[in-house]
Amino acid sequence: MVIAERMAYDVLTDYREGFQEEAFLGRFSDILTKYDYIVGDWGYGQLRLKGFFDDKNQKASFDTRISTLQDYLYEYCNFGCAYFVLKKTGKAPIPVKEEVLEEVDSEAVDEPEIIITETFQEEQKNINSEL
Repeated sequence: MVIAERMAYDVLTDYREGFQEEAFLGRFSDILTKYDYIVGDWGYGQLRLKGFFDDKNQKASFDTRISTLQDYLYEYCNFGCAYFVLKKTGKAPIPVKEEVLEEVDSEAVDEPEIIITETFQEEQKNINSEL
């Protein structure tokens, strides 16, 4: 699983070891979060990313549907280039920090001291004298 812009993606295809997470995250733009699939292809040492929609998405144009992936690879990518296909699985899970509680030796803990100030003692005398 890969996480980019708080979205989780699964690697469906990694042709010729084209997927490099660091390079992907470096090129990723938040505009790609609207797509159901992200295709990355390598040409001349540069990673290019393109988004595709699920075939069931009626608002998607023909050439942005994932079923046209092979056409895209043949027409726009270098022959035999390394590429990968990621599928969006939803929002990334929020990591929860685990707190580690240490056991404290009860003998090592000092008992709290009660300090009675002179002002407190005077207030107590005044209260007692009024009664």
